Amino acid sequence: MKSLARPEGNTTGTSILSAELDGKRQEILLESVPGIHRIAAIADSNRTAGSHLQVLKDAAHARSVELSIHQIARPEEIPAAIDAAKASGAAALNVLASPVLYSSRQIILPRAAALRLPAIYPFPEEAEEGGFVAYGPRVVQIFRDLMAQQLVKLLRGTKPADIPIEQPTKFELVINLKTVKALGLTIPESFLVRADKVIE
Repeated sequence: MKSLARPEGNTTGTSILSAELDGKRQEILLESVPGIHRIAAIADSNRTAGSHLQVLKDAAHARSVELSIHQIARPEEIPAAIDAAKASGAAALNVLASPVLYSSRQIILPRAAALRLPAIYPFPEEAEEGGFVAYGPRVVQIFRDLMAQQLVKLLRGTKPADIPIEQPTKFELVINLKTVKALGLTIPESFLVRADKVIE
């Protein structure tokens, strides 16, 4: 691909900036649960490059935090990966962006809650469904606003190469205080005021 603006060939689509936002979510997680020294990330081995995981490890290390990575390839591997994250001594979990992990949120959300593991998710809807914290674009924005516009252009005869790869421009920080209280945690007030939405 030449660039997002000129993808060339028969390529177009959307980018959810997963690599960039996974690191931002890690920072947010550390701010939301201050004082922790071990965290974990659950990653889709089919989607997340080893170099990206190393960047996350280095960023955690720079803050004197140990990051353990737990990779999955299929949904049925998720419960064991979350259990391993908890067993590693992690005090919080970063659920990295992946279609498999998003579609498996009804496995992840209750498992993280049962293990009393505060977790950050890529989409605001996941915090609204019971997740601890989420940061990113709304799934509905990606499908309704970005992909629908591209589909209309394709149906009108525009060549895929002439349709830029779209990126979301709005990102939301959502905190679920019900989950915060269920986990027995207290969110710093300075962090709470930054939220776009607080679920009480």
